[in-house]
Amino acid sequence: MTPKRSLLLFALSTSLYCTSMAQSIKTPPPSPPQFVRQDFGISNIELSYSRPGVKGRSIFGDLVPYGKVWRTGANQATTLTFGDDVTIGDSRIPAGKYGLLTIPGADEWTIIITHQLDVTSPAAYKQDQDVVRVKVKPMSMPFSVETFTIFFGDVTANSCNLSLCWDKTIVMLPIKTDIDSRVMTQIDNAMNKDNHPYFTAALYYLDNGKDLNKALEWFDKAIAQDPTAFYAVYQKARCQAKMGKKQDAIATAKKSIELSKQAQNADYVSLNEKLIASLQ
Repeated sequence: MTPKRSLLLFALSTSLYCTSMAQSIKTPPPSPPQFVRQDFGISNIELSYSRPGVKGRSIFGDLVPYGKVWRTGANQATTLTFGDDVTIGDSRIPAGKYGLLTIPGADEWTIIITHQLDVTSPAAYKQDQDVVRVKVKPMSMPFSVETFTIFFGDVTANSCNLSLCWDKTIVMLPIKTDIDSRVMTQIDNAMNKDNHPYFTAALYYLDNGKDLNKALEWFDKAIAQDPTAFYAVYQKARCQAKMGKKQDAIATAKKSIELSKQAQNADYVSLNEKLIASLQ
């Protein structure tokens, strides 16, 4: 074999070895993706985005310019999927999958929900695909968040805030959903069937300012279905307390304590004791 041919074979084998080694090495992504699923209303919201880090850089107004469309993350486009219809700003948004974009500013941000699911640069953005635009005020935080973070906060039965925070800035987008009419329809339909969900319906009435007399009636029927249901007895006591029937509520709470001890459930013993203390 000639020296030239030997050198060629050596170079080729070295190249193949290096390629093989490179293919076997896995390193952490610089902006790791995250998938978040938040139960909301009677469905959920799903969020998909990537999370860049500060890494000693100046962020808003520099790395992320003011006045320009930002993918609101890194790498892939950021998306939101609503399991139910929601309201953002003054717009009702049908259930479905949407893109999330922002235009950061020093004193004001524009948050955009768009039909586009693939915007990774300002040049790809098409304003005619907007579903809704909302103006929000950025707030300064007393600490720095190294990794860009989107999360759902202040979650209630029918509202939440989509919060975006990075470095020392946080912005929040209010999201609402109308569940009351749908839950009430479910309750009405369920009560016309043989297997009546008395406890669930009563608890919804109790916690959402509905007819307390009807709630109390349904709690009694739920307890009749299962006399050992210490949790139902506790909620009945709450209902009586809310109706101003203090002595009845105390007596019911004591019954729930007795049942809770039999079930070895210390949490409900404590809940009942606190309810009684608040009524005395």
